[in-house]
Amino acid sequence: MFDLVLFEPEIPPNTGNIIRLCANTGTQLHLIRPLGFELNDKQLQRAGLDYHEYATLRVYDTLTQCRAALPGGRWFALTTKGSRSHHLPQYRAGDVFLLGPESRGLPAEVLAEFDGETRLRIPMRPDNRSLNLSNAAAVILYEAWRQNDFAGSI
Repeated sequence: MFDLVLFEPEIPPNTGNIIRLCANTGTQLHLIRPLGFELNDKQLQRAGLDYHEYATLRVYDTLTQCRAALPGGRWFALTTKGSRSHHLPQYRAGDVFLLGPESRGLPAEVLAEFDGETRLRIPMRPDNRSLNLSNAAAVILYEAWRQNDFAGSI
């Protein structure tokens, strides 16, 4: 129903948790190199439990390649530099959510590709820096899925 793109993810357990999240929500996961781990990393495998076989995972060398593989979908960037709350857009099947690396978020040149309507921020307390990557992924995917009446769930 949705696509989730991790730009240069760094921490294997986060990506493992997100694999499990994607398997449970029917979301396709896309990873942009360089990765901070190998796909056979023990921590990644452990965090994903036995859900790897239920998730669709694709890896790309560049964001440009990933964008070409996902034509037609609306793209949203999740960033602490966003001014629009994540719950405001009306999400639809085929939407794509882009999240940056854990230590630095999306780079300025990537954020420049998104306007104010598609740069989304998850609300949090004012003096905090960010949410954990897998938590942010869960927040946005479940909001989008909720708006679509949890299509495909039991």
